[in-house]
Amino acid sequence: MKVAVLSDIHGVLPALEAVLAEPDVAAADRIVLLGDLLAGPMPVETLERLSALGDRAVWVRGNADRELAASARTGESVVPDPIFPWAARQLRPADLPLLDALPLTVSLDGVLFCHATPRDDTEIVLVDSPLARWAEVLDGVAEPTIVCGHTHMPYVRLADRRLVVNPGSVGMPYGTRGAHWALLGDGVQLRRTEYDAEAACRFLAAHCAYPDIEEWADFFVRHPASDAEALRVFSGTAASST
Repeated sequence: MKVAVLSDIHGVLPALEAVLAEPDVAAADRIVLLGDLLAGPMPVETLERLSALGDRAVWVRGNADRELAASARTGESVVPDPIFPWAARQLRPADLPLLDALPLTVSLDGVLFCHATPRDDTEIVLVDSPLARWAEVLDGVAEPTIVCGHTHMPYVRLADRRLVVNPGSVGMPYGTRGAHWALLGDGVQLRRTEYDAEAACRFLAAHCAYPDIEEWADFFVRHPASDAEALRVFSGTAASST
């Protein structure tokens, strides 16, 4: 079975469309949506596009999906990011039950899919986290392969005989520009879809009413943070995250 894994789309519809146009994604038996799907500039349009995938799509809950639904209900922002409460206000009441029903983990053919770790949707582990840390967060997991997102940085590593895969982020990558995803089947392939960042920024500016969309798109689409910058920020959090 061929499985395309798309994580951390964050409402960046042009990046999502570029990945869905990939022949290997179009031909995949399953498309696993690994969470943090909507919190960004085009949440409703992204949700509608993902829903149109039908039964091929396998949905997993990310922390931002859970937090976005909570913010939409209460009007309170639980994330210190200006675009987050704006995105929550765009959601329609009928959208919230879908987000509420998303599972923390999904197991398919010996592969466990989760957003952050199998036990928590906010926990941070990194490619260079020590084996003791991986043993802690994977305690009780029976599957030999674990696919997780959350940190927006693609990697494949062994952790005490278990294979850990992070596809990176479709919409908000840390590292190289483009939309990152993974293809599982005959092994694991980390993939990057190049698309026109300038055209994407213009599209977002034209179709998103968020007041600071041009600045947002410049940072996340045109000039994403490097993996080195992200690792510096995440390293302290990963050491203490529970």
